[in-house]
Amino acid sequence: MSNEFWNPEIETKPLSGLKELQLKRLKKSVRYVYDNNKFYHKKLKDANVKPDDIRTLKDIEKLPFLTKQDLRAYYPFGLVCTPLDDIVEVHASSGTTGKPVVGPYTNNDVELWAEVMARSLWANGIRRNDVLQNSYGYGLFTGAHGFEKGAQKIGAMVITISSGNTKRQINVMKDFGSTALACTPSYSMYMAEVAEEMGFNPIKDFKLKNGLFGAEAWSEEMRKSVEKRWGITAHEHYGLTEIIGPGIVSECKEKKLHINADYFLTEVIDPDTGETLQPGEEGELVYTTLTKEAFPVLRFRTRDLAIYYEEECKCGRTLPIQSRIKGRSDDMMKIKGVIVFPSQIEAALMKVEGISDNYQIIKTKKGDITSLTVEVEPTEERYKKGHLDDFEKQSEDEIYSILNLHVPVKAIPPKTIPRSTGKAKRVIVR
Repeated sequence: MSNEFWNPEIETKPLSGLKELQLKRLKKSVRYVYDNNKFYHKKLKDANVKPDDIRTLKDIEKLPFLTKQDLRAYYPFGLVCTPLDDIVEVHASSGTTGKPVVGPYTNNDVELWAEVMARSLWANGIRRNDVLQNSYGYGLFTGAHGFEKGAQKIGAMVITISSGNTKRQINVMKDFGSTALACTPSYSMYMAEVAEEMGFNPIKDFKLKNGLFGAEAWSEEMRKSVEKRWGITAHEHYGLTEIIGPGIVSECKEKKLHINADYFLTEVIDPDTGETLQPGEEGELVYTTLTKEAFPVLRFRTRDLAIYYEEECKCGRTLPIQSRIKGRSDDMMKIKGVIVFPSQIEAALMKVEGISDNYQIIKTKKGDITSLTVEVEPTEERYKKGHLDDFEKQSEDEIYSILNLHVPVKAIPPKTIPRSTGKAKRVIVR
């Protein structure tokens, strides 16, 4: 193992060799689900596809898509391809919009998860001497468990504190000498706010060096704000319960998002037609697992919009690259004919001097017409200065510069918007 790479053989493998490995594993995975799960067998048969039809990577386009609705229809264990006795761990999504998506794991799946997370954290700079404060929520959610498994495989110390009880988080961070923080980016900002209320300086009074953030969309401007507030390097992690949890994609020191492509095959499709797009074109991410046992996934539609690249990275990794998530197709709003994503509004707001990191987008529907307003908290200092109409005008101008759309902004008193210890609720429907 070199100092730069956790698994140099894979992480620097020529793309041609990586694709050979993907094809070998794809063929095996399609045969596996066809032979071991009656629902998958029927799905493939209805699509008139047999395992022997998969001869090239492009042949994956012959396979039918898998959707979240399919996963809920087969809840909880309908798509499992092993005996239930072989399952040693189960996770699930929150299920806030329907039945939860269940992710079962065999022993080999758990080891795979630890491996890809160790690889991801190593790329972020996590080493054996680090102290990782794991402030993702423990429970059925995959996040906390994935970070724990990866850090422990590296040999780092993990503080299994979970989310919430924020004053205790700050005291533990100080007393235990945490060098890395894993949580949602919005919770990290709330933690900084609480640390300041407790009389601490987030930059000077702690040993934090790295932030390991995911589980919610956040803009590049929010990243800069997090880094400035804590004096750390903020790394993005992307994962899905449906695939394995965190560990699918994470950043190198160049802040490029590398896909662990030896285990997960990525496609980008036109979200309207389902047509496969070429590298460099923006569309909906589709993932296929290549080695999972309990719950293999073929062509899962994520609804996340991004770009897939096959290009060299200065870090030395040859693993394919994925852009940051632009947004979910589900989150896309059409306002007066303009396509709007919450991340675009966040990017605009973060440019305004005197703005805090707390805002909410208010979505109002009257008949067929949807309108937007934004409520945002200035910092305490900016709020006391007054002249908030100037602050609101500047915020509106920044949004207009990005969207070419007028969105009214209202400044509200600091600490008005409820804080979250997990995913921040940015869009409110009224």
